[in-house]
Amino acid sequence: MTDNGFFDFDFDLDLSAGEPLPKEVVEEKPDKPQKSIRLNSKVEKYELSTRYIYRHAFSETRLLDAFAAPGFHFEEGVSYNLLTGGDIDALSYLKAVIRQQRLDHCLVSTWCMAAEDVLQFREWIEEGHIKHLDIYVGEIFTGSYKTEYSMLKRLYGDYPGLGRICVFRNHSKIMAGIGAKFAFGIQTSANINTNPRTEQACITIDRGLYDFYKNYFDGINSFE
Repeated sequence: MTDNGFFDFDFDLDLSAGEPLPKEVVEEKPDKPQKSIRLNSKVEKYELSTRYIYRHAFSETRLLDAFAAPGFHFEEGVSYNLLTGGDIDALSYLKAVIRQQRLDHCLVSTWCMAAEDVLQFREWIEEGHIKHLDIYVGEIFTGSYKTEYSMLKRLYGDYPGLGRICVFRNHSKIMAGIGAKFAFGIQTSANINTNPRTEQACITIDRGLYDFYKNYFDGINSFE
């Protein structure tokens, strides 16, 4: 934790495509209202006023250790923006949140996921870290990821009332949830699978953003 109250990840960074981001970039919260706006029948917008912290990380272990450092906690009204690579995938950010609180509800939207990620969800559910879980996948999931889809169906069969699996024309990578301490939304370019590519992510601690995502995805009708 630095003197001004922001955590410094201090990771090695090698970007051949440009200059690395500064370690400390903070934008003060503007005086602007938060609200959800429906632009038309297919497009929705959520205006968010918040502070921004920018970081980069290239190892899941070091990412999680940073978020678990003594004195660190996710703050209401703050967005944590990251550029990542290596063994970091979308679930890495959810792991960081679950280290700080149990979730009463979590929604996950991804085009695809791996079998080990389904097992991770099962472990979190069995250990009581996630009470209710809604998973939204792309239309290719049932045909191209038959093993993973069967594993998900078995998970929901083992835990009646857990939530729902929704298959639709989906390519969004979003997670959102709420617990006793805070609500959050996570946007990331990464699917729920590990790859060595550079990906971006943003963890925003904000109840309005969680409600925005939940209201939208609750209205999706599944192909199944």
